[in-house]
Amino acid sequence: MARVKVKRRGFRIPPNYLLLILTIASVLLMILTFTTDAVPAAFNSIAGYTFMPFKNGLTGVSIYANNRADEFKRVQEVISENEALKEQLDELTQENDRLVENRFELIELRELMELDSEYEEYDKIGARVTGKDPGNWYNVFIIDKGEDDGIKTGMNVIAGAGLVGIVTKTGPNWAQVRSIIDDQSNVSGRMLNTSDNLIVYGNLEAIKDGTIEFGQLSDPDDEVAAGDKIVTSNISDRYLPGIAIGYIKTIEKDSNNLTKSGTLTPVVDFEHIDVVLVITQMKEEAVIE
Repeated sequence: MARVKVKRRGFRIPPNYLLLILTIASVLLMILTFTTDAVPAAFNSIAGYTFMPFKNGLTGVSIYANNRADEFKRVQEVISENEALKEQLDELTQENDRLVENRFELIELRELMELDSEYEEYDKIGARVTGKDPGNWYNVFIIDKGEDDGIKTGMNVIAGAGLVGIVTKTGPNWAQVRSIIDDQSNVSGRMLNTSDNLIVYGNLEAIKDGTIEFGQLSDPDDEVAAGDKIVTSNISDRYLPGIAIGYIKTIEKDSNNLTKSGTLTPVVDFEHIDVVLVITQMKEEAVIE
């Protein structure tokens, strides 16, 4: 036998009654609102528990966001200022480097002018060093003047306060100079105060102590002493006479008791040579009064 399902009807309030109930409730709330503080207080209490924490949270988030934005802006400003200061520092550093370089060039030019006037009897050409052998010392180096400028092998080279060396090779626009400190170099010199002759020997080991060696000095009367000046001799077949070489630093008798040897301090700084003067007169061409 089939079972018949009975559908239960849910409780429903007729719309007319619902409207009437809501109207009465609204009127009662209005009366209570105007006659007592109960309803506003209740609503305020409900709002305090529900909406205020949310409002406070939004306010906190807003303040945090504003603070972060301000900090980010300040960081960007600091970064921009740092970049500007860095650029300014780089410019000042470059300017300072240029001033230092110009200062050294001015000093070098002044020294060359003084050297040029000291040996005014000789014609000269200025040149700049463009290359050198490995190591700290300018024993063999290249200058930027050559055959096209009238430079020839055998011409004397000066810088600082005196003799640097001699031209050993030439090209169209370059020349090689071997200085008096090189192991293959020897110069015929003389004592300026006694006119006694001697030989100055190049020695790259000795120059590490800032000296050059000399020997074959005849000084029977012991007139030569530390501090005396040595210049190129007029009997040299390669070097023009009277060019300063250095000053006696140490001196002692040789084992033969006839000659003396020792060390001298050169008048040229062979660790720093940037510009030189090449004397264009050769030894055989020079006429010394």
